[in-house]
Amino acid sequence: MILEAVMLSVKSGTEQNFETAFQQASPLISSMNGYISHELHKCVEVRGKYLLLVKWETLEAHIIGFRGSPEYQQWKQLLHHFYEPFPMVEHFEPIIGGRGQEAEGRR
Repeated sequence: MILEAVMLSVKSGTEQNFETAFQQASPLISSMNGYISHELHKCVEVRGKYLLLVKWETLEAHIIGFRGSPEYQQWKQLLHHFYEPFPMVEHFEPIIGGRGQEAEGRR
């Protein structure tokens, strides 16, 4: 499993439009081969700051499969104009895992 992590800085005043566009874009990413799950989190302290976490089966599922797809072109059209500056995407692989009580309660 690969975790894609992206810190998003959304242009001031466009946060609600971004959240709406992200809801529209979510089915695009979730339809991809190798996709596992995704979450979008809004920062409590900094307006316009979001954290996107996407789980993929493999790195290739993201960088070749999704980014090389027509769905990614739609994703870009819906979302990329909201970012300033444009975000850096990083990928992580698990080393140590665990579950807290809160995570268990949501399942």
